[in-house]
Amino acid sequence: MTETSNAQWHDEPTDYDQTGKLPRLRPASSEAPSLGSLNITAAATDPELLDLPWHIALEQWPASALAALPRGISRHIVRFAHLGGSVIAVKETSEHIARHEYHMLRKLQRLDVPCVEPVAVISGRTTPEGEELDPVLVTRHLKFSLPYRALFSQTLRRDTLTRLIDAQALLLVRLHLIGFYWGDVSLSNTLFRRDAGSFAAYLVDAETGELYPELSTGQREYDLEIARVNIAGELMDLAEGGLIEEKVDPLATSELIMDSYRRLWSELTEKESFELGERWRVGARIRRLNELGFDVEEYAIKTAANGTQIQLQPKVVDAGHHSRRLLRLTGLDAQENQARRLLNDMDAYRADNNPTLDEEFSAHLWVNEVFEPIVRAVPRELGGKLEPAEVVHEVLEHRWYMSEREDRNVPMAEAVQSYLDDELRHRRDEAAIMLTADAKTIGIDEDSEYGDN
Repeated sequence: MTETSNAQWHDEPTDYDQTGKLPRLRPASSEAPSLGSLNITAAATDPELLDLPWHIALEQWPASALAALPRGISRHIVRFAHLGGSVIAVKETSEHIARHEYHMLRKLQRLDVPCVEPVAVISGRTTPEGEELDPVLVTRHLKFSLPYRALFSQTLRRDTLTRLIDAQALLLVRLHLIGFYWGDVSLSNTLFRRDAGSFAAYLVDAETGELYPELSTGQREYDLEIARVNIAGELMDLAEGGLIEEKVDPLATSELIMDSYRRLWSELTEKESFELGERWRVGARIRRLNELGFDVEEYAIKTAANGTQIQLQPKVVDAGHHSRRLLRLTGLDAQENQARRLLNDMDAYRADNNPTLDEEFSAHLWVNEVFEPIVRAVPRELGGKLEPAEVVHEVLEHRWYMSEREDRNVPMAEAVQSYLDDELRHRRDEAAIMLTADAKTIGIDEDSEYGDN
């Protein structure tokens, strides 16, 4: 394509210490970009980007350039396309919004917050006739992720909704701990991945987000109120379409995020006072935080003037306690609840087989004798159903229930085969759900990954 032959590649923004929004106006320039010259801001040069038809308005892209997704209505035009071995989302918007969102997503990635990966901002788009086209933001589609509307077969059950809202609350707490004000919290602007019976939430849209050294209580509460109102509206929409159980009250259910958020925020940040003789509560508090998936870097202890009380305030540094331990021991990258479940099995394996063996060596044996045989047992045609860590978790659960039901210790090989035949084979392919799902079946549109933007 002639319009891409002189594309100008630029490095990503480097002002990561800047707080708040990026400037809305572009710096004055004495030279306007020449027609047909793309300006690409990206973390890395990806020549395959140049193969996409940037000279055509996104709404008119040919089917040959798109991933097979149903289309819907959105304030922004969004399309999904193949890029090498992955799928990208392309959003047509204004340049300052595209650059701001790219900038925010890069910052969030560096802060290890679950979010989609920004690929590039592309401006300077023109048609062959010289007509200017809107810039685009390119992000990478999150494999095995699901929009909330796709997490049901016929109706969305109340317990599934509760788990989704708990995941949303945890994501919001993580964002607020690093000083990120979202400004548009909703289920629609979030993607979910299965996490050992629960869900892990990922931020999709950072268009309205701002990053500060610390958020005030008012900023956090306003974000929380936005979440409550948006979730109530989304659930009302589902109820109107008969897509959630009749016993679900959208307004009462939306209140759950307030309770879940405040309980978690209190556990992570509040000071705790106790008697001098109860110093064991220091370790107990840290263990509770670890169970929630957070690490404690340091903690401050103050004693009262009379010496009879201790005041404890831990400094929580990051989520992912179990994920980091699993990665350190095995090299396996998993969601937090998946990691907790696998670590439990790994610890039980060590206790049953070699309790005196070095932890790292025992973990290596567990990977070779438990994890990898289960993953290898999954036939190629079923490989896209679930992530490997989720498959192993479900096999372990399936074996436990089989053993309890049959009142015997079911061999692992038998449990794996039973799981493949009775469970996994009948699951939909979640690695490609966004590429194959029928909109009328699951009630989503092409732009659901970007919500109501």
